[in-house]
Amino acid sequence: MIPSGLYSLRSIRLPQKPFFPSLLRSRKTLVTNSSCVSFNNKREKKEKVIVISGPTGAGKSRLALELAKRLNGEIISADSVQEVPHHLIDILHPSEDYSVGQFFEDARQVTRDILDSGRVPIVTGGTGLYLRWFLYGKPDVPKASPKIAAKVYSELVDFERDRNWEAAVQLVVKAGDPKAQYLAANDWYRLRRSLEIIRSSGSPPSAFHIPYDSFRHQSDSSETIDSSDLNPSADAPEQDKVKDLDYEFICFFLSSPRLDLYRLIDLRCEHMLSETDGILSEARWLLDKGLLPNSNSATRAIGYRQAMEYLLRCREQGGMSSTRDFYYFLSEFQKASRNFAKRQLTWFRNEQIYHWLNASRPLDEVINFIYNAYNDKSGTLDVPESLQMKKDVSNRREASGLKAYRAKNRHFVHREDCSDILDWVRRTQG
Repeated sequence: MIPSGLYSLRSIRLPQKPFFPSLLRSRKTLVTNSSCVSFNNKREKKEKVIVISGPTGAGKSRLALELAKRLNGEIISADSVQEVPHHLIDILHPSEDYSVGQFFEDARQVTRDILDSGRVPIVTGGTGLYLRWFLYGKPDVPKASPKIAAKVYSELVDFERDRNWEAAVQLVVKAGDPKAQYLAANDWYRLRRSLEIIRSSGSPPSAFHIPYDSFRHQSDSSETIDSSDLNPSADAPEQDKVKDLDYEFICFFLSSPRLDLYRLIDLRCEHMLSETDGILSEARWLLDKGLLPNSNSATRAIGYRQAMEYLLRCREQGGMSSTRDFYYFLSEFQKASRNFAKRQLTWFRNEQIYHWLNASRPLDEVINFIYNAYNDKSGTLDVPESLQMKKDVSNRREASGLKAYRAKNRHFVHREDCSDILDWVRRTQG
Protein backbone atom coordinates (compact mmCIF):
# COMPACT_ATOMS: atom_id res chain seq x y z
CA MET A 1 0.00 0.00 0.00
CA ILE A 2 1.24 3.49 -0.81
CA PRO A 3 1.67 5.43 2.43
CA SER A 4 0.07 8.82 2.51
CA GLY A 5 3.20 10.05 4.27
CA LEU A 6 0.96 11.94 6.66
CA TYR A 7 2.11 15.14 5.02
CA SER A 8 0.43 18.37 5.92
CA LEU A 9 -0.82 20.80 3.31
CA ARG A 10 2.75 22.04 3.15
CA SER A 11 3.82 18.85 1.41
CA ILE A 12 4.49 17.93 -2.17
CA ARG A 13 1.65 19.40 -4.18
CA LEU A 14 0.49 22.03 -6.61
CA PRO A 15 0.09 25.49 -5.14
CA GLN A 16 -3.68 25.13 -4.94
CA LYS A 17 -3.56 26.88 -1.57
CA PRO A 18 -0.08 28.25 -1.65
CA PHE A 19 2.77 29.05 0.44
CA PHE A 20 3.00 29.04 4.18
CA PRO A 21 5.65 29.84 6.79
CA SER A 22 7.20 26.39 6.63
CA LEU A 23 7.70 26.91 2.91
CA LEU A 24 9.20 30.32 3.49
CA ARG A 25 11.84 28.71 5.67
CA SER A 26 12.83 26.24 2.96
CA ARG A 27 15.62 26.72 0.49
CA LYS A 28 15.22 29.18 -2.35
CA THR A 29 13.76 27.87 -5.56
CA LEU A 30 15.33 28.16 -8.96
CA VAL A 31 12.10 29.58 -10.37
CA THR A 32 11.71 33.15 -11.49
CA ASN A 33 8.62 34.98 -12.65
CA SER A 34 10.00 35.56 -16.13
CA SER A 35 7.72 35.12 -19.11
CA CYS A 36 7.20 31.63 -20.39
CA VAL A 37 9.03 30.73 -23.58
CA SER A 38 7.09 29.60 -26.61
CA PHE A 39 6.14 25.95 -26.60
CA ASN A 40 4.57 25.80 -30.03
CA ASN A 41 7.68 24.69 -31.85
CA LYS A 42 7.05 21.34 -33.46
CA ARG A 43 9.49 18.59 -32.65
CA GLU A 44 9.85 15.31 -34.47
CA LYS A 45 9.43 13.47 -31.20
CA LYS A 46 7.68 15.07 -28.28
CA GLU A 47 9.44 15.20 -24.95
CA LYS A 48 7.81 13.33 -22.08
CA VAL A 49 6.38 14.90 -18.95
CA ILE A 50 4.90 12.84 -16.12
CA VAL A 51 1.85 14.15 -14.24
CA ILE A 52 0.73 12.52 -11.00
CA SER A 53 -2.52 13.66 -9.46
CA GLY A 54 -5.00 12.29 -6.97
CA PRO A 55 -7.16 13.31 -4.05
CA THR A 56 -5.66 14.62 -0.86
CA GLY A 57 -4.33 11.80 1.28
CA ALA A 58 -3.90 9.29 -1.57
CA GLY A 59 -0.10 9.16 -1.39
CA LYS A 60 0.79 10.97 -4.62
CA SER A 61 3.49 13.00 -2.89
CA ARG A 62 5.38 9.95 -1.73
CA LEU A 63 4.95 8.28 -5.11
CA ALA A 64 6.30 11.32 -6.97
CA LEU A 65 9.31 11.53 -4.68
CA GLU A 66 10.28 7.88 -5.09
CA LEU A 67 9.65 8.01 -8.82
CA ALA A 68 11.86 11.09 -9.17
CA LYS A 69 14.72 9.18 -7.54
CA ARG A 70 14.21 6.29 -9.94
CA LEU A 71 13.93 8.39 -13.11
CA ASN A 72 16.45 11.12 -12.29
CA GLY A 73 13.52 13.49 -12.16
CA GLU A 74 12.60 16.81 -10.61
CA ILE A 75 9.26 17.54 -8.99
CA ILE A 76 7.43 20.68 -10.00
CA SER A 77 5.47 22.63 -7.42
CA ALA A 78 6.48 20.67 -4.35
CA ASP A 79 7.97 21.19 -0.92
CA SER A 80 11.71 21.23 -0.34
CA VAL A 81 13.07 17.73 0.19
CA GLN A 82 16.75 16.92 0.07
CA GLU A 83 16.70 13.80 -2.12
CA VAL A 84 15.52 15.42 -5.36
CA PRO A 85 15.14 18.99 -6.59
CA HIS A 86 11.71 20.57 -6.21
CA HIS A 87 10.31 23.66 -7.92
CA LEU A 88 7.61 26.31 -7.45
CA ILE A 89 7.98 26.73 -3.72
CA ASP A 90 9.08 29.75 -1.75
CA ILE A 91 8.13 32.14 -4.55
CA LEU A 92 5.40 34.14 -2.78
CA HIS A 93 4.63 35.67 0.56
CA PRO A 94 1.47 34.16 2.10
CA SER A 95 -0.28 37.52 1.76
CA GLU A 96 0.06 37.29 -2.02
CA ASP A 97 -2.39 35.46 -4.28
CA TYR A 98 -1.21 32.95 -6.83
CA SER A 99 -3.35 32.52 -9.92
CA VAL A 100 -3.71 29.64 -12.32
CA GLY A 101 -2.25 31.89 -15.01
CA GLN A 102 0.86 32.54 -12.95
CA PHE A 103 1.19 28.83 -12.29
CA PHE A 104 0.98 28.07 -16.01
CA GLU A 105 3.79 30.50 -16.81
CA ASP A 106 6.02 29.31 -13.96
CA ALA A 107 5.38 25.58 -14.39
CA ARG A 108 5.90 25.62 -18.16
CA GLN A 109 9.15 27.56 -17.78
CA VAL A 110 10.44 25.13 -15.16
CA THR A 111 9.38 22.15 -17.31
CA ARG A 112 11.49 23.52 -20.15
CA ASP A 113 14.45 24.08 -17.83
CA ILE A 114 14.26 20.55 -16.41
CA LEU A 115 14.09 18.97 -19.88
CA ASP A 116 17.00 21.08 -21.08
CA SER A 117 19.04 19.81 -18.14
CA GLY A 118 18.42 16.21 -19.24
CA ARG A 119 16.13 15.31 -16.38
CA VAL A 120 12.49 14.22 -16.13
CA PRO A 121 9.77 16.71 -15.11
CA ILE A 122 7.25 15.23 -12.68
CA VAL A 123 4.29 17.50 -11.97
CA THR A 124 2.33 16.45 -8.92
CA GLY A 125 -0.73 17.80 -7.15
CA GLY A 126 -4.47 17.65 -6.89
CA THR A 127 -5.66 21.00 -8.24
CA GLY A 128 -7.66 20.18 -11.33
CA LEU A 129 -7.74 23.62 -12.93
CA TYR A 130 -3.99 24.19 -12.52
CA LEU A 131 -3.27 20.85 -14.15
CA ARG A 132 -5.80 21.40 -16.92
CA TRP A 133 -4.17 24.68 -17.95
CA PHE A 134 -0.70 23.15 -17.62
CA LEU A 135 -1.64 20.31 -20.00
CA TYR A 136 -3.84 22.01 -22.57
CA GLY A 137 -2.73 25.63 -22.53
CA LYS A 138 -3.61 29.03 -21.16
CA PRO A 139 -6.74 30.92 -22.27
CA ASP A 140 -6.06 34.09 -24.18
CA VAL A 141 -7.56 36.40 -21.56
CA PRO A 142 -6.30 40.00 -21.57
CA LYS A 143 -4.02 41.17 -18.81
CA ALA A 144 -5.09 44.40 -17.17
CA SER A 145 -2.91 47.45 -17.61
CA PRO A 146 -1.60 49.09 -14.44
CA LYS A 147 -4.12 51.90 -14.95
CA ILE A 148 -7.09 49.51 -15.19
CA ALA A 149 -5.82 47.37 -12.31
CA ALA A 150 -5.62 50.50 -10.13
CA LYS A 151 -9.12 51.56 -11.16
CA VAL A 152 -10.57 48.14 -10.34
CA TYR A 153 -8.78 48.15 -7.00
CA SER A 154 -10.34 51.51 -6.14
CA GLU A 155 -13.79 50.22 -7.13
CA LEU A 156 -13.59 47.23 -4.79
CA VAL A 157 -11.32 48.31 -1.94
CA ASP A 158 -14.08 49.78 0.23
CA PHE A 159 -16.24 46.68 -0.17
CA GLU A 160 -13.34 44.44 0.83
CA ARG A 161 -12.42 46.64 3.78
CA ASP A 162 -16.01 46.56 5.02
CA ARG A 163 -16.32 42.84 4.20
CA ASN A 164 -19.34 43.61 2.04
CA TRP A 165 -18.96 40.68 -0.33
CA GLU A 166 -22.52 40.64 -1.67
CA ALA A 167 -22.45 44.30 -2.68
CA ALA A 168 -19.11 43.79 -4.44
CA VAL A 169 -20.48 40.81 -6.33
CA GLN A 170 -23.48 42.79 -7.49
CA LEU A 171 -21.17 45.52 -8.79
CA VAL A 172 -19.31 42.98 -10.93
CA VAL A 173 -22.54 41.32 -12.08
CA LYS A 174 -23.90 44.68 -13.23
CA ALA A 175 -20.58 45.41 -14.93
CA GLY A 176 -21.13 42.38 -17.16
CA ASP A 177 -20.25 39.10 -15.46
CA PRO A 178 -23.36 37.27 -14.19
CA LYS A 179 -21.21 34.29 -13.21
CA ALA A 180 -19.51 36.34 -10.51
CA GLN A 181 -22.40 35.47 -8.19
CA TYR A 182 -21.22 31.85 -8.21
CA LEU A 183 -17.72 32.61 -6.93
CA ALA A 184 -16.79 31.28 -3.51
CA ALA A 185 -17.54 33.83 -0.81
CA ASN A 186 -14.70 36.28 -0.16
CA ASP A 187 -12.71 35.15 -3.20
CA TRP A 188 -11.62 38.73 -3.75
CA TYR A 189 -8.81 37.82 -6.13
CA ARG A 190 -11.13 36.19 -8.67
CA LEU A 191 -13.70 38.93 -8.26
CA ARG A 192 -11.08 41.58 -8.99
CA ARG A 193 -9.77 39.57 -11.92
CA SER A 194 -13.25 39.31 -13.41
CA LEU A 195 -13.75 43.06 -13.20
CA GLU A 196 -10.28 43.67 -14.67
CA ILE A 197 -11.15 41.52 -17.69
CA ILE A 198 -14.43 43.36 -18.18
CA ARG A 199 -12.77 46.77 -17.89
CA SER A 200 -9.98 45.70 -20.27
CA SER A 201 -12.06 44.04 -22.96
CA GLY A 202 -15.71 44.82 -22.41
CA SER A 203 -16.41 41.09 -22.07
CA PRO A 204 -16.62 38.72 -19.09
CA PRO A 205 -14.05 35.93 -18.56
CA SER A 206 -16.46 33.35 -19.99
CA ALA A 207 -16.31 35.05 -23.41
CA PHE A 208 -12.74 33.92 -24.06
CA HIS A 209 -11.69 30.69 -25.71
CA ILE A 210 -10.31 28.01 -23.41
CA PRO A 211 -7.90 25.57 -25.13
CA TYR A 212 -9.14 22.63 -23.07
CA ASP A 213 -12.59 22.94 -24.65
CA SER A 214 -11.20 22.11 -28.09
CA PHE A 215 -9.70 18.87 -26.82
CA ARG A 216 -12.81 18.02 -24.84
CA HIS A 217 -15.10 18.58 -27.80
CA GLN A 218 -12.80 16.55 -30.01
CA SER A 219 -12.91 13.74 -27.46
CA ASP A 220 -16.69 13.91 -27.14
CA SER A 221 -17.26 13.80 -30.88
CA SER A 222 -14.99 10.79 -31.35
CA GLU A 223 -16.78 8.60 -28.82
CA THR A 224 -19.65 6.49 -30.11
CA ILE A 225 -20.40 4.62 -26.88
CA ASP A 226 -20.15 5.81 -23.31
CA SER A 227 -18.50 2.82 -21.66
CA SER A 228 -15.23 4.26 -20.42
CA ASP A 229 -16.19 3.95 -16.78
CA LEU A 230 -16.34 0.18 -17.18
CA ASN A 231 -12.63 0.01 -17.99
CA PRO A 232 -10.31 2.44 -16.22
CA SER A 233 -7.50 1.81 -18.66
CA ALA A 234 -9.79 3.01 -21.45
CA ASP A 235 -9.72 6.50 -19.96
CA ALA A 236 -6.43 7.25 -21.69
CA PRO A 237 -6.84 9.49 -24.71
CA GLU A 238 -6.40 8.16 -28.21
CA GLN A 239 -3.28 9.35 -29.97
CA ASP A 240 -5.14 11.66 -32.36
CA LYS A 241 -6.76 13.45 -29.43
CA VAL A 242 -3.48 14.64 -27.96
CA LYS A 243 -1.39 15.18 -31.08
CA ASP A 244 -1.45 18.97 -30.64
CA LEU A 245 -0.34 19.06 -27.03
CA ASP A 246 3.08 20.57 -26.47
CA TYR A 247 4.54 17.50 -24.79
CA GLU A 248 3.86 13.81 -24.48
CA PHE A 249 2.07 13.98 -21.15
CA ILE A 250 1.89 10.69 -19.25
CA CYS A 251 -0.80 11.29 -16.67
CA PHE A 252 -1.87 9.20 -13.69
CA PHE A 253 -4.55 9.67 -11.07
CA LEU A 254 -3.78 7.86 -7.84
CA SER A 255 -6.61 6.98 -5.49
CA SER A 256 -7.83 4.43 -2.97
CA PRO A 257 -11.27 2.95 -2.33
CA ARG A 258 -13.26 5.81 -0.86
CA LEU A 259 -13.63 4.47 2.67
CA ASP A 260 -9.90 3.76 2.91
CA LEU A 261 -9.15 7.22 1.55
CA TYR A 262 -11.40 8.88 4.12
CA ARG A 263 -9.69 7.02 6.98
CA LEU A 264 -6.27 8.13 5.71
CA ILE A 265 -7.46 11.73 5.46
CA ASP A 266 -8.84 11.74 8.99
CA LEU A 267 -5.61 10.30 10.35
CA ARG A 268 -3.53 12.83 8.47
CA CYS A 269 -5.57 15.67 9.95
CA GLU A 270 -4.79 14.35 13.42
CA HIS A 271 -1.09 14.21 12.62
CA MET A 272 -1.11 17.75 11.28
CA LEU A 273 -2.38 18.90 14.67
CA SER A 274 0.09 16.75 16.57
CA GLU A 275 3.20 18.21 14.94
CA THR A 276 5.35 20.53 17.05
CA ASP A 277 5.25 23.30 14.46
CA GLY A 278 2.10 22.09 12.78
CA ILE A 279 -0.90 23.69 11.24
CA LEU A 280 -2.00 25.58 14.37
CA SER A 281 1.39 27.30 14.62
CA GLU A 282 1.19 28.32 10.99
CA ALA A 283 -2.41 29.50 11.36
CA ARG A 284 -1.26 31.64 14.29
CA TRP A 285 1.52 33.07 12.10
CA LEU A 286 -0.96 34.01 9.38
CA LEU A 287 -3.27 35.70 11.89
CA ASP A 288 -0.36 37.61 13.41
CA LYS A 289 0.45 38.93 9.93
CA GLY A 290 -3.00 40.50 9.84
CA LEU A 291 -4.59 37.98 7.48
CA LEU A 292 -8.13 36.71 7.99
CA PRO A 293 -9.57 33.30 7.19
CA ASN A 294 -10.72 32.84 3.60
CA SER A 295 -9.29 36.21 2.51
CA ASN A 296 -6.72 35.01 -0.05
CA SER A 297 -5.16 31.86 -1.51
CA ALA A 298 -3.20 30.96 1.58
CA THR A 299 -6.00 31.50 4.06
CA ARG A 300 -8.53 29.57 1.96
CA ALA A 301 -6.45 26.41 2.25
CA ILE A 302 -8.22 23.39 3.68
CA GLY A 303 -7.07 23.15 7.28
CA TYR A 304 -5.57 26.61 7.48
CA ARG A 305 -8.95 28.27 7.20
CA GLN A 306 -10.45 26.03 9.90
CA ALA A 307 -7.40 26.48 12.15
CA MET A 308 -7.49 30.25 11.79
CA GLU A 309 -11.21 30.34 12.60
CA TYR A 310 -10.60 28.17 15.67
CA LEU A 311 -7.78 30.40 16.93
CA LEU A 312 -9.86 33.53 16.36
CA ARG A 313 -12.59 32.05 18.58
CA CYS A 314 -9.96 31.25 21.18
CA ARG A 315 -8.67 34.83 21.08
CA GLU A 316 -12.19 36.17 21.49
CA GLN A 317 -12.43 34.05 24.65
CA GLY A 318 -9.18 35.40 26.08
CA GLY A 319 -7.00 32.54 24.87
CA MET A 320 -9.25 29.82 26.19
CA SER A 321 -10.58 26.74 24.46
CA SER A 322 -12.74 23.97 25.79
CA THR A 323 -12.21 20.33 24.86
CA ARG A 324 -15.51 20.50 23.03
CA ASP A 325 -14.35 23.48 20.97
CA PHE A 326 -11.20 21.63 19.96
CA TYR A 327 -13.00 18.46 18.91
CA TYR A 328 -15.49 20.51 16.92
CA PHE A 329 -12.59 22.17 15.09
CA LEU A 330 -10.96 18.79 14.41
CA SER A 331 -14.23 17.40 13.09
CA GLU A 332 -14.71 20.38 10.77
CA PHE A 333 -11.13 20.07 9.53
CA GLN A 334 -11.60 16.38 8.75
CA LYS A 335 -14.97 16.91 7.09
CA ALA A 336 -13.63 19.74 4.90
CA SER A 337 -10.69 17.57 3.86
CA ARG A 338 -12.94 14.64 2.94
CA ASN A 339 -15.27 16.92 1.00
CA PHE A 340 -12.31 18.35 -0.87
CA ALA A 341 -11.19 14.84 -1.80
CA LYS A 342 -14.70 14.09 -3.04
CA ARG A 343 -14.64 17.20 -5.24
CA GLN A 344 -11.26 16.17 -6.62
CA LEU A 345 -12.61 12.73 -7.54
CA THR A 346 -15.59 14.32 -9.26
CA TRP A 347 -13.41 16.70 -11.26
CA PHE A 348 -10.93 14.08 -12.47
CA ARG A 349 -13.60 11.60 -13.54
CA ASN A 350 -14.12 13.91 -16.50
CA GLU A 351 -10.43 14.30 -17.32
CA GLN A 352 -9.89 11.62 -19.96
CA ILE A 353 -6.12 11.99 -20.18
CA TYR A 354 -5.51 10.29 -16.82
CA HIS A 355 -4.90 6.61 -16.11
CA TRP A 356 -6.44 5.74 -12.75
CA LEU A 357 -4.19 3.72 -10.41
CA ASN A 358 -5.02 1.94 -7.17
CA ALA A 359 -3.06 3.49 -4.29
CA SER A 360 -3.70 0.44 -2.11
CA ARG A 361 -1.27 -1.60 -4.22
CA PRO A 362 2.39 -1.89 -3.10
CA LEU A 363 4.42 1.23 -3.80
CA ASP A 364 7.10 -0.64 -5.76
CA GLU A 365 4.48 -2.13 -8.06
CA VAL A 366 3.08 1.29 -8.92
CA ILE A 367 6.55 2.81 -9.39
CA ASN A 368 7.64 -0.02 -11.67
CA PHE A 369 4.55 0.39 -13.83
CA ILE A 370 5.03 4.16 -14.25
CA TYR A 371 8.77 3.71 -14.84
CA ASN A 372 8.10 1.18 -17.60
CA ALA A 373 5.36 3.36 -19.08
CA TYR A 374 7.77 6.29 -19.28
CA ASN A 375 10.41 4.19 -21.06
CA ASP A 376 7.94 2.43 -23.35
CA LYS A 377 8.33 3.27 -27.04
CA SER A 378 5.23 1.52 -28.40
CA GLY A 379 2.94 4.51 -27.94
CA THR A 380 0.33 2.52 -26.02
CA LEU A 381 -0.26 2.30 -22.30
CA ASP A 382 -2.45 -0.37 -20.75
CA VAL A 383 -2.98 -0.42 -16.99
CA PRO A 384 -2.86 -4.00 -15.67
CA GLU A 385 -6.02 -5.13 -13.95
CA SER A 386 -4.22 -5.42 -10.61
CA LEU A 387 -3.44 -1.68 -10.68
CA GLN A 388 -6.71 -0.37 -12.08
CA MET A 389 -8.80 1.89 -9.90
CA LYS A 390 -12.51 2.26 -10.60
CA LYS A 391 -13.80 5.76 -10.90
CA ASP A 392 -17.09 5.30 -9.11
CA VAL A 393 -18.45 3.57 -6.03
CA SER A 394 -18.77 0.00 -7.21
CA ASN A 395 -21.57 -1.50 -5.12
CA ARG A 396 -24.43 -0.74 -2.76
CA ARG A 397 -22.51 -1.94 0.28
CA GLU A 398 -19.72 0.56 -0.35
CA ALA A 399 -22.25 3.31 -1.02
CA SER A 400 -24.00 2.51 2.23
CA GLY A 401 -20.70 2.59 4.11
CA LEU A 402 -19.90 6.02 2.71
CA LYS A 403 -23.30 7.37 3.68
CA ALA A 404 -22.89 6.18 7.25
CA TYR A 405 -19.21 7.14 7.54
CA ARG A 406 -18.05 8.82 10.72
CA ALA A 407 -14.48 9.70 11.64
CA LYS A 408 -12.83 7.46 14.24
CA ASN A 409 -9.86 9.26 15.73
CA ARG A 410 -6.74 7.35 16.66
CA HIS A 411 -4.80 10.01 18.55
CA PHE A 412 -7.41 12.44 19.84
CA VAL A 413 -9.78 9.97 21.45
CA HIS A 414 -10.16 11.09 25.07
CA ARG A 415 -10.40 14.51 26.70
CA GLU A 416 -6.83 14.36 27.98
CA ASP A 417 -5.45 13.64 24.50
CA CYS A 418 -5.80 17.29 23.51
CA SER A 419 -4.46 18.76 26.76
CA ASP A 420 -1.11 19.78 25.22
CA ILE A 421 -2.87 21.68 22.46
CA LEU A 422 -5.19 23.44 24.91
CA ASP A 423 -2.14 24.41 27.00
CA TRP A 424 -0.49 25.81 23.87
CA VAL A 425 -3.63 27.82 23.10
CA ARG A 426 -3.64 29.32 26.60
CA ARG A 427 0.04 30.24 26.38
CA THR A 428 -0.03 31.77 22.92
CA GLN A 429 -3.53 33.12 22.25
CA GLY A 430 -4.31 34.93 25.48
